[in-house]
Amino acid sequence: MNAMSAREPQAVPRGIEPAEWDARIKLAACYRMVAKLGMDDLIYNHISLRVPGHEDQFLINPYGLLFDEITASSLLKIDTKGNKLDDTPYAVNVAAFVIHAAIHTSNHDAACVLHTHSDASVAVSGQEKGLLPLSQFAMRFYDRQAFHDYEGVAIDLDEQVRLVRDLGPHKVMLMRNHGILTVGRTPGEAFMLLYYFERAARIQLQMQAAAAAGAKLVMPPHEVCEKAARQFWELQGDILVPGEREWPALMRQLDRTDPSYRN
Repeated sequence: MNAMSAREPQAVPRGIEPAEWDARIKLAACYRMVAKLGMDDLIYNHISLRVPGHEDQFLINPYGLLFDEITASSLLKIDTKGNKLDDTPYAVNVAAFVIHAAIHTSNHDAACVLHTHSDASVAVSGQEKGLLPLSQFAMRFYDRQAFHDYEGVAIDLDEQVRLVRDLGPHKVMLMRNHGILTVGRTPGEAFMLLYYFERAARIQLQMQAAAAAGAKLVMPPHEVCEKAARQFWELQGDILVPGEREWPALMRQLDRTDPSYRN
């Protein structure tokens, strides 16, 4: 299949609404992009997307498939209690249900919830102040990152209330000593927040390594950091919602290199 044919309208499988099939394609692309950039963790981690028109249903990865194996048709459909709504031999990761159901049901704008153990984000999750305003990538998250203390593997239902409480109004949360969680109105938004946070975290670690060797770090003053953060979140100038420009380009890239995610 060439890139042009991958972008041609595809037949929607019987029994699936067109809006759901489109959502499946975008979510499968998100899994592939996380894997492509090396931010996955074998069969672990999870990205979920609310089924359009169904507040109590969402799509998630089958437990046992690598991120680069995920396709639109392989995604599981479950309800907010963790029940599978598809006839499939695959199981649902319990931690995925505990984390994602809590966020989906408490936040209408959290259509997509993304959780990874990406290396740099885990590294800064163990630092007291998390991500520092050391780069323009980091400014987006200045005073706009949440923290959730580590409680062990997320398989206890009573942790859900604390996950929701700690996330609050934020779109990015560092799960201490564990990973990162981003939420978005689309897979593109959730993915780009992860991408920019991970870039900022890698830069921070490199700067801190240089500082340990004697270099002096320069950190902009609070007023400048806050100005930059507001520019991002208030969409000043020509700034758009994360993913609005980038995501279509990333999907075109996938269509050129491996359009099998659409299957």
